[in-house]
Amino acid sequence: MEAMSDHKPVLSDPARAAIAWKRYWRLMRWMILAAIAAVAGALYYLHVDGGLVTVHMIIATVAGVGFSVLLGAALMLLVFMSSGSGHDEDAGGKSDRQ
Repeated sequence: MEAMSDHKPVLSDPARAAIAWKRYWRLMRWMILAAIAAVAGALYYLHVDGGLVTVHMIIATVAGVGFSVLLGAALMLLVFMSSGSGHDEDAGGKSDRQ
């Protein structure tokens, strides 16, 4: 049985960390496309709704919808990366090697 101080976190391994971050950025690129689609949908809805669509409303919609989708995606992908890489278990002090 090894001591807790001997256990290295999974993400301290540069190879595993590189794989995890590569997967994160690959998924984030897809989410950028989803954010663009969400912004386009919101702008289309505003146009069809028939109200006055000013430049300020377009800028606010692009910033608000785009930022919300990207922030939500970034945080959820970080949760998935942390869980999938075993970092959560390392932080909690639990290990499969017990």
